[in-house]
Amino acid sequence: MRIILVTGPGGAGRTTLAAATALAEARAQEQAQTGARAGRRVLLVSEDAEPIEGLRILRPDPGADFRREFLALQARSSTALDLLGAAPFEDAELTELPGSRPFALLRALRDAAAGDHDLAVVDLPPLDEALALLALPAQLRRYLRRLLPPERQAARALRPMLAQLAGVPMPAQWLYEATARWEAELAAVQAVVEAPTTTVRLVLEPGPAAARALRTARLGLAVQRLALDAVVANRILPAGSEDPWLAGLAAEQHRHLAELRTTAGERLYELPHLGRAPRGAEDLAPLAPVRPEPAPVPVPEWTVEDRREEDGVLVWHIPLPGAVKEELSLVRRGDELLLTVGAFRRGVPLPGALRRCTVTGAGLVEGDLRVRFTPDPGLWPRTS
Repeated sequence: MRIILVTGPGGAGRTTLAAATALAEARAQEQAQTGARAGRRVLLVSEDAEPIEGLRILRPDPGADFRREFLALQARSSTALDLLGAAPFEDAELTELPGSRPFALLRALRDAAAGDHDLAVVDLPPLDEALALLALPAQLRRYLRRLLPPERQAARALRPMLAQLAGVPMPAQWLYEATARWEAELAAVQAVVEAPTTTVRLVLEPGPAAARALRTARLGLAVQRLALDAVVANRILPAGSEDPWLAGLAAEQHRHLAELRTTAGERLYELPHLGRAPRGAEDLAPLAPVRPEPAPVPVPEWTVEDRREEDGVLVWHIPLPGAVKEELSLVRRGDELLLTVGAFRRGVPLPGALRRCTVTGAGLVEGDLRVRFTPDPGLWPRTS
């Protein structure tokens, strides 16, 4: 199943473009009688899109999602709550807490991928929020593994004895069971986000902040090893107007558009301004930016180059387009490399070969971070 994640700065038109893309694909399904597109089923995932005839829309409901998950957790913990004399909540008493929306959207993404559709177009939140959302499953799984290592569950039969020896209570079995459920759900969402058939589409309105937003998106996605399949320059004003005021606006916009062309290259798609807000399905038709679909986008590869014979090192190449040296930070922590690039941070497990090495340097060359590792003689086999 193909999944297109659509995001962009607030107000750039990402919801409209997500709906236009989904509608164009749904209509292609209706028109196709033979060929690869026949039978194509399309789903739009969006909180904000208006109903569109002929298009199925899945709407995440953070309030309902929070109540369902809270009541399920309360039911699983009922024995402990009864012992404490707690008064359980009912559905009508619950209101969602801040932070519920990302989890509802991630569950909707998981459900969309598990359905019988061929394509899901997902209307993500504004850019900064979307980048944090896409990083969330991997981050939470990392925290769970560190705080409650799954291998410790194997010792549950020894837990009472260990508690006596240590003099402190051991974690209860229900905590491990809850962690296992969370781990399974997060792993399912992470698999969808990181699948090679999942790509991100960025919607921008050419202006002073557009180039910065494109750099942020490219860098944030690269840290998460996600692919940017297209950049959509939206609401482009016509050039050559006789009205001086409109001509000035258009000239400024086209200057910023030229900057986007230089950075995005053939991945840039330009859409005209309609002169009004879209009023229905017919207005959405000319706003489907990419048809046919662009060529497959390779997921950024983090490769290890063996330079032991030349320099005595292994070099880990990490593509970080748009990164600058002053915003980079690297810390080795056990078998992880903690990578910070501007506002983005990720703990990355080291490949097996690099775990037996010492970090001896790093350099950034045209968006390629090259981390040098020197093999530890005590851990590498001797060669004659």
